[in-house]
Amino acid sequence: MKFRNALLAATILALPLAANAQPISGLYIGGGAGVNIMLDENAKVSSPAGFGSGKLQSRVGPAVNIAVGYGLGNGLRGELEGDWTYNTFDSASGATHAGGQEQKAGLMANVLYDFVGLVPYVQPYVGVGVGYQWAKETNLHISSPGFTSSAANDTEGKFAYQGIIGLAYPITSAPGLALTADYRFMGLVGDRNYSGTVNGTPATFKLNQDYNNTIMVGFRYAFGVAPAPVAPVAAPVPASPVSRSYLVFFDWDKATLTDRARQIVSEAATNSTKVQYTRLEVNGYTDTSGTPQYNQGLSVRRAQAVAAELVKDGVPKSAITIQGFGETHLLVPTGAGVREPQNRRVEIIIR
Repeated sequence: MKFRNALLAATILALPLAANAQPISGLYIGGGAGVNIMLDENAKVSSPAGFGSGKLQSRVGPAVNIAVGYGLGNGLRGELEGDWTYNTFDSASGATHAGGQEQKAGLMANVLYDFVGLVPYVQPYVGVGVGYQWAKETNLHISSPGFTSSAANDTEGKFAYQGIIGLAYPITSAPGLALTADYRFMGLVGDRNYSGTVNGTPATFKLNQDYNNTIMVGFRYAFGVAPAPVAPVAAPVPASPVSRSYLVFFDWDKATLTDRARQIVSEAATNSTKVQYTRLEVNGYTDTSGTPQYNQGLSVRRAQAVAAELVKDGVPKSAITIQGFGETHLLVPTGAGVREPQNRRVEIIIR
């Protein structure tokens, strides 16, 4: 119980601390396979012929799931997940013999958050889910001296909850595809009652505290992901006899200059001294990820950062004009919500 509560609390508290980045924008599918480790489950058998109780111990069993979801493009995604687990009972405390099988199948609604850029090469994620699980008991029996029980095959459904912690490894050669590995803690709510017999007399088997630790590896595929273009961090644009222009590229959601960007700005400042110019235009742009209002402000901050570097390199501040164009005038046409490296730029034009 303490472990379950700690996991769910950590998962929920981690959500607002996640990096504000998310590779999935739109529809995706996923699936996985692994093992389910079911914790000891309370069992109580009662009938007019007698009663007994104990903790059922189970063996590690298989687990599979499949999910379909939608990424919002702001760090969150939601999904519907179908799952199945299988475990066999091999003993029970206070009994000479116990056995049977438990299969669970259900549907969970999950909310997850991807931590993109937090760890190199992989994308951690956390999530929580609620749903409904059907637990089927087959040949469940508990025996001790003078007490022999036998359960009929029976199924009962209960509400369920889960916490999820995992890692995704994007496959760069297959845009949208990622390998996944995750751990899930699932619990069923309340008691479940199954019919059976004790020494031939009708009896009730009451089971509760159905807690599961599931470890899975699998895949996730996001639809509509275009291959990432191979673009330099910064590259000069061929000069014309009338004017020269230079492009300075920026990392996603950044207005700080990289070392390569500073080299391009320095080159522009040096070349401006070799020609007779009237002004230097510094125009900032963004890609289409983020809101138009946010992108407008980001484009201005990028232009200001380049202008400050030009002044540092010897260009008179009075000769520089600054403008921000937000997500308009795209260098590479894209749809909304697309993080295109070549659109995250500042253009320096020497007039």
